[in-house]
Amino acid sequence: MTDQAELKLRMKAGQGALGVWLELGSPTVAELLAEVGYDFAILDMEHGPHSVGECVSMMQAMRGTPCVPVVRVPWNDHAVIKRVLDAGARGIMVPSVNDAAEAEAVVAACRYPPRGRRGIAAGVARATRYGLQLDDYLRRFEEEELLVICQIETVQAVNNIESIAAVEGVDVLFIGPNDLAADAGYFNRMDAPEVEDLVARVEEACERAGRLLGGIANPGRSLAQLKQKGYRMMLQDADTALLRDAALASLARQRAD
Repeated sequence: MTDQAELKLRMKAGQGALGVWLELGSPTVAELLAEVGYDFAILDMEHGPHSVGECVSMMQAMRGTPCVPVVRVPWNDHAVIKRVLDAGARGIMVPSVNDAAEAEAVVAACRYPPRGRRGIAAGVARATRYGLQLDDYLRRFEEEELLVICQIETVQAVNNIESIAAVEGVDVLFIGPNDLAADAGYFNRMDAPEVEDLVARVEEACERAGRLLGGIANPGRSLAQLKQKGYRMMLQDADTALLRDAALASLARQRAD
């Protein structure tokens, strides 16, 4: 089993990572899927119902597995980001980052002064095992473990992609295909050629800047295509969809018997 601390280093070394969305807010579901063997799980505070406290319960359930807890915060809000980091998140995903200034704000929220603005409570926070691993956390977390993930979800972001990718401290540019398609005028048409062109621009800029590329398998980009194009952080599954699809398939088989 691989230690959670190694995910960022492995991706930077060229390995791909497969994740799962956690939308239900259930510690039991989080524990089960972490035990299955996903490389990371995204605890989704943007679209899921869970609070910071509920995220803690989910991370506690995942502890002892190689599955890395990444929290997608509701918005680019430094107050929420610092709480989630203190709670023990190993990665922060921020939706709809549209320009370099917003990307810089994300990075600043994740770093302690003088390089950022994260509030200092490391001596008592869950992230440091309540101070028991304080020195180790302060020495290596920001550079070696923390994943700072900016979502690219609008045409504006694509038009600013070169400057966003140039922001020091951004680890992953993660394409949100559904929102990007909708913002471009192609609601629920992620495979529209115009949307594919926008995605390609992000892919190319990410490669030039040496950033990790993240994305979701969809009609415009299969998981195999994501791997081929050098994506390092990839998602196809969500707890809600896995449960729904398994239940539908099971019920259909039962009705057919």
